[in-house]
Amino acid sequence: MKIVLLGPPGAGKGTFAAQASKRLGLPHISTGDLFRAAIKNETSLGKKVKDILANGLLVPDELTIGLVKDRLLQPDAADGWILDGFPRTIPQAEALQEINPAELVLNLEVDDGLILQRLMGRRICRNCGKIYHMVTMPPKRDGICDACGGELYTRSDDQEDSIKTRLAAYREQTEPLVQWYGDRNLLIPLRGKGTPDSVYAAFEEVLRNR
Repeated sequence: MKIVLLGPPGAGKGTFAAQASKRLGLPHISTGDLFRAAIKNETSLGKKVKDILANGLLVPDELTIGLVKDRLLQPDAADGWILDGFPRTIPQAEALQEINPAELVLNLEVDDGLILQRLMGRRICRNCGKIYHMVTMPPKRDGICDACGGELYTRSDDQEDSIKTRLAAYREQTEPLVQWYGDRNLLIPLRGKGTPDSVYAAFEEVLRNR
């Protein structure tokens, strides 16, 4: 199964994808994670996108498409995948159709107020990448990862001004994909409000009824 996840920043795409990856046995491919790895490793691509991501802007299509194409050619993606953060524009969606077409597109729908609450409270382990939330899923010790003892930090693009910039970019550049995939009978709306388990249960209901 080849699944694309749509939805604004903070809609819960990463959490949903991790759950679906485990249950369906498909690789979770996050462009955000791929970019952050490139930045951490100081690759040529990482140097190009570091400032773009820090300002909450979208990486140019040609850079993103090349990165995703290389990842989809890896052996673990041969039988399917879950794409989180790609495509974000219609040209990216058109490129994906040429590279490896999606079979199902889930649009996670979440109100902006809840998005701000989610992202501004998010903390991430600098060492292992585990995600926490200061309200809904806090660590046992403030600032310390339960899993590995690493330092928790707030990503620069989880600051309020950056979140609002990201939301504006999403509305302008990514939201048109809802119509684009809808016209191709691939789109399924899914409410992103609720617990991760309740959202995933709604997805399983969708699969049973297809």
